[in-house]
Amino acid sequence: MILQPNQKLLFIGDSVTDGGRARPDGEGLFDALGKAYPALVDALLETVYPERAIRVVNQGASGNTVRDLAARWETDVLAHRPDWLSICIGINDVWRQFDSPRRPEIAVPIGEYRETLARLCRETRPLLPGGLVLIVPFYIEASTADAMRSRMDEYGAAVKQIAADNNAVFVDAQRAFDNALLHRHSAALAWDRVHPNPAGQMILAKAFLDALGFVWTRGE
Repeated sequence: MILQPNQKLLFIGDSVTDGGRARPDGEGLFDALGKAYPALVDALLETVYPERAIRVVNQGASGNTVRDLAARWETDVLAHRPDWLSICIGINDVWRQFDSPRRPEIAVPIGEYRETLARLCRETRPLLPGGLVLIVPFYIEASTADAMRSRMDEYGAAVKQIAADNNAVFVDAQRAFDNALLHRHSAALAWDRVHPNPAGQMILAKAFLDALGFVWTRGE
């Protein structure tokens, strides 16, 4: 596993990452990490790699787009001086195009999304002693012909390219959900096809840890 002893891993993103985490900083006792995949990642690291003492911080914020991330980048990312940074953003950038079509100004078109995320990654990557992780935005819908799924895949392709350009770890969350959808309807993982239930959050956590080389049978 590529996370090294005593490193700090910071998650940033939207409501999928937020999970009800503490404010201003999602770290510490009493469910401060929230109930989403960052908390599951933390629990699994504590269980399987306790000697590495990885420090996990959750800075997700419900409703965020990549514009919102850029606006709070200094206080919520750089000020924490993480060793590893995980970014999962893009769902709201796309969703607002569909659930609020009469308010186009609150959505983020693909060009702006790509440019903003690429800039944040390019400027931040040299400051990370460990590395950068990019989680692809997803829509828990099996049909790639669905309008929102198709659009989300465009944003996902942009994230994959940005990950390659910045030597980042790429987590294909969409593929992980697609594999699950071979056996379950989307309603069994997320009532709105966006906000994962506990099983969906575990799918995210597993995909994240698999990408980092997590050894599930370690110690057996």
